[in-house]
Amino acid sequence: MQAIRSRKSVRQFTDQKVPKEIVYEILEHAKWAPSGGNLQPWTVHVVSGEELRKLVSSVQNNLLEMKDETPEYNVYPPDLKDPYRTRRRVVGQALYELIGVPRKDTAGKLRQLAKNFEFFGAPVGLFFVMDRQMEIGQYADLGMFMQNIMLLARSNGLHTCPQEAWARWPETVSRFLNLQEHEMMFCGMALGYMDESAKINELQSERASLEDFVNWRGFE
Repeated sequence: MQAIRSRKSVRQFTDQKVPKEIVYEILEHAKWAPSGGNLQPWTVHVVSGEELRKLVSSVQNNLLEMKDETPEYNVYPPDLKDPYRTRRRVVGQALYELIGVPRKDTAGKLRQLAKNFEFFGAPVGLFFVMDRQMEIGQYADLGMFMQNIMLLARSNGLHTCPQEAWARWPETVSRFLNLQEHEMMFCGMALGYMDESAKINELQSERASLEDFVNWRGFE
């Protein structure tokens, strides 16, 4: 319960290194996530050190040259309706207000968005890859696997940030990871030690009350 309640998307990490042994142990336990038919439909690429810096530099060059790549899927539905649209808007406003970026400061928002592609300074980046033949059920399996990683990170004093923002760079990441045509990069994840002094890490997103999404039947 403590791991669940203390998990959050951290957007500024320290440069303290995470030993490979700890990442290995996290993945060794996370692999026991459930998956339909025991397909275990995931591949993980763990990147650190100079390799991580190469990738970050490559994406920064893309941003400077204003290159665009077409995401392979919609991170959000095109016509997002309420209450989902409002939830997204509220957490976005809370983040920018916390770091002092006015609502109309488009350049400031873009600078913050670009930090995604530096893994927010984390020393470890993970990419989650699936075979293209997989369907919606396997995406749910991958989500449970990722949740295991995030909770196990907390048990090791680490924090994470799951990053679907990486879906914006499918070609760049696929080339970097040497993915095959049948493989699709789904998202990234930053892993490291939270910068306790960073204002942005004070953000705590809200959760709906049980009355908003739970229906009880058969209970007295």
